Parts: sequence; structure tokens; C-alpha cells
Amino acid sequence: MAYNSRYQYETSPRKLQPEYRPERKKYPKKSTARKTAKPKKVTAKQTNGQIKMMAYVAIGFMILFAISYRNSIINEKFSEIKTLKSDLSAIQKENEQLEVNIENGLNLQTVEQSAKEMLGMQKLDKAQTVYINLPKQDYVEPATEEILKEENINIWEKIINFITGK
Repeated sequence: MAYNSRYQYETSPRKLQPEYRPERKKYPKKSTARKTAKPKKVTAKQTNGQIKMMAYVAIGFMILFAISYRNSIINEKFSEIKTLKSDLSAIQKENEQLEVNIENGLNLQTVEQSAKEMLGMQKLDKAQTVYINLPKQDYVEPATEEILKEENINIWEKIINFITGK
């Protein structure tokens, strides 16, 4: 509670006008003509540094390319191995099935049954059986021709044999 003040409560304060005017900074006008840039002088040290950097980047890219190429070849070989393994397992399975078929075919009953069905064969009767008696002699005849071995004789030995009469 202000006693002797000019402030009135619940009113907005009056705006005071400034006693001075602020000065505005004056900027020079921009020209529309293009300015030509002065060429910067590049030193040999800077060009050597740029060349080295470009060489390092090129070498890095070559190394990354070699690594990615190697990985692609490895992936191709793995896929080739995988297909070969699957082919091998299929061939082994087929081989086992053929072995089972052969074993079943070697059974005497199946051979007899297939002979009856497919070829129309039948077992012999006792009347069809004929026995033959052979004398107990050796029927092997010795060879009547003589086998001569010709040895490879060089020309000097032939001349010597001709002279000596052998």
C-alpha cells in the first residue's frame, strides 16, 4: 500500500516515449556485378598431400574390392559343394534301393516265381529226368601243336648264329 505515490492499482502503465532516436547503421549497397575471385596459389606440398590422399583412397577401394570378390568366390564354392552333396546323397539313396532290389531278386523263391510267370517255365517231372553214366577216365586231350617262343634277337646275334650254324 503505497501512500503518496502516483501509481494507480489495476491499471496498465503508460508508455513513455524515448527522449532520443536510436541511430541506424548504414550498410553499403551491394553491387550486382560479379566479383572475380583471385586464383589461390597452390603449393607443391599441398598437391603432394592431395595425391597421397587420393592414392590411399584408391588402395583402400582396391583392397575392399579384392575382399568382396574373394567372398563372392567362396560363396560360389560353398553353393557348389552343397549341390554336389545333395547329388551325392540322392545317388547313394538310389544305390541303396538298387542293392535291396538285387538282394530281393537273388532269393531262390523269387527267381523261381519270375521264371514261372514271365518265362512260362515249370519244374521237371521224374519222367523227364535222364541220367547219364560216364566212365571214370580223364577226357582232357593234350595239345598237339608245339608252341614256339620267338625271342627278340638283335641283328648282330642273328649274324653270329648264321655263321655258327645254330
